[in-house]
Amino acid sequence: MATWANLGLQDSSSPLMEQLNFFHDHTLLILTMITILVSYIMGMLMFNKFTNRYLLHGQTIEIIWTVLPAIILMFIAFPSLRLLYLMDEINTPSITLKSVGHQWYWSYEYSDFLNLEFDSYMVPTNELETNGFRLLDVDNRVVLPMNNQIRILVTATDVLHSWTVPSLGVKVDATPGRLNQLNFLINRPGLFFGQCSEICGANHSFMPIVIESIPMNYFIKWINSMTN
Repeated sequence: MATWANLGLQDSSSPLMEQLNFFHDHTLLILTMITILVSYIMGMLMFNKFTNRYLLHGQTIEIIWTVLPAIILMFIAFPSLRLLYLMDEINTPSITLKSVGHQWYWSYEYSDFLNLEFDSYMVPTNELETNGFRLLDVDNRVVLPMNNQIRILVTATDVLHSWTVPSLGVKVDATPGRLNQLNFLINRPGLFFGQCSEICGANHSFMPIVIESIPMNYFIKWINSMTN
């Protein structure tokens, strides 16, 4: 989850988020190099005392400053396109979770099991336990097994919402009358926090998402306890 004075991205908890982190660092390095180069050239132009009265054109430098940015853009575009295709890839999922956005809470359905569905509301501040997180904890967490492909189907019943968990690199719009599909894998146990990321009304800030990632054997026990 995000912590105080955290200026970077959250620690990744899925292979996809790792790739997004790498791409962010890769692009930032290119931008830093461009900024330093342009700043150096501007400084040289402003502070040098040399003039050339006979310089009318320079085809060589014009070719260089046209071709070089195109090559740099290719170094950004190709990894970006690769990531776009990876994010849209749907592998064979072990479990399907359906998330439905409401004003202002989420409801979840485990489609592979009979009668396993529940609503997830934010825990009010006055009911929060000492070790709880204000505006982030919920009464019913989404429990998912780690190291398994998860497919999530997202929709809404009233207005636009957005189901977002930053540490998993997951963000998908919940649109009324439409099912959006996404695939992810959680590679470590723990609690992962998210929030609705689409302005959806007065209580938009108060519909958090909490995912609890556990090993498969504990997940099976949880399923049994919920369905019996």
